[in-house]
Amino acid sequence: MSGSPRDYRLRCCGCGALFDDDGVRLDCAHPHPPALLRSEYAQTRYAPSGGPSVTRYRSWLPLGQPIATDAATAVYRSEGLGAHLGLRNLWIAFNGWWPERGATLRTATFKELEAIAVFGRLAPDEGRTLVVASAGNTAAAFAQIATASALPIVIVIPLEAWEPLASLVHVGPSVRIVAVEDGTYDDAIALAKRLAALDGYVAEGGVRNVARRDGMGTIVLAAVDAIGTLPDVYVQAVGSAAGALAAHEAALRLIADGNFGSRVPRLLLSQNAPFTPIHDAWSRRAATLGERSAADVRERQSRIGATVLGNPAPPYSAPGGIREALAEAGGRTYAVTNDEMARSMLQFAELEGIDVEPAAGVAIAALAQAARDGNVGRDETILLNVTGGGRARRPVVTARQRPPLVVDRAEIAATEGLAERV
Repeated sequence: MSGSPRDYRLRCCGCGALFDDDGVRLDCAHPHPPALLRSEYAQTRYAPSGGPSVTRYRSWLPLGQPIATDAATAVYRSEGLGAHLGLRNLWIAFNGWWPERGATLRTATFKELEAIAVFGRLAPDEGRTLVVASAGNTAAAFAQIATASALPIVIVIPLEAWEPLASLVHVGPSVRIVAVEDGTYDDAIALAKRLAALDGYVAEGGVRNVARRDGMGTIVLAAVDAIGTLPDVYVQAVGSAAGALAAHEAALRLIADGNFGSRVPRLLLSQNAPFTPIHDAWSRRAATLGERSAADVRERQSRIGATVLGNPAPPYSAPGGIREALAEAGGRTYAVTNDEMARSMLQFAELEGIDVEPAAGVAIAALAQAARDGNVGRDETILLNVTGGGRARRPVVTARQRPPLVVDRAEIAATEGLAERV
């Protein structure tokens, strides 16, 4: 795609090759094992400009076309939770719907930051339809932005994710939902991959898409706006780990600016037990994720309360991946049970005054563990990424009971005729 000249290039974290961006590149063109790409911007200084929305950080966003949005992260110093945990300098990055605080993510999740950047990264003359797989929050965010901007997209979800999506977002005509009956996130990924290989479609790419990570990286930029410095510790629950990589990459850019010190924040990352592939591997200091049978993976995924954290294949060992980031940041990982998650969600609502999503509850519970164990200092500057919240404040959307296209799991391998049905 031609598009307009861009003020950044893509560097392979494996071999170091540089590429001009066409808006959809996901991988290095050279033959070597998988490695993430990372955007390198012509603007090397931290230069926020304009209003409070995510577009304030446009100089560090991989934009090929403008996307109108008022979405913003709210960053504030905690009084209730901080005092309860004995942490004097706890800051909360609230990504959800809390306009009184300045948080204006209409789908009540930080995935909206990803969607804005992904659509903005596309070339203006891109003629193919984007295909994305989701277990829930990503689907709602991409449907929201695609509807608002009348941009075409196909979103593949497990059928059980339809009701939460449809009750939150008005799905416009540019959005096509394909649901897998009795399917999991793995099934949605498999079907999306097959559909994206057909003529007229292109894969969005998940964590491999630099726009996802740079969009979420604005959370750290917003924190620096509010705090005035990089935090000592960054806390988040992870599935694909795209958000943690985003925070780490944003911190590296700020350090390269020269005005924000030389140490990246320690990563304190958590997963929902019993499905904890990143935690299990990092606890062993393993070079790769442990292997499990498909049946075991599905069984463990079925038992976690924060279903959005059920990514079976995060980029752990790839250059630029989460193992590398944890090593560079002196990171720790935690496993959080459903009961611990639920207690933390209630606690946050009582102490901070707003509901949060289960994934955020996992992060809050992990921070509480770290505070009890002395793994965070009471005077350290800590940034807690509340990745979703305020959904109870959003009006419920009345929608049809089932999406227009539902396929059986058995149909995933047979995509013949699927494009016509979509």
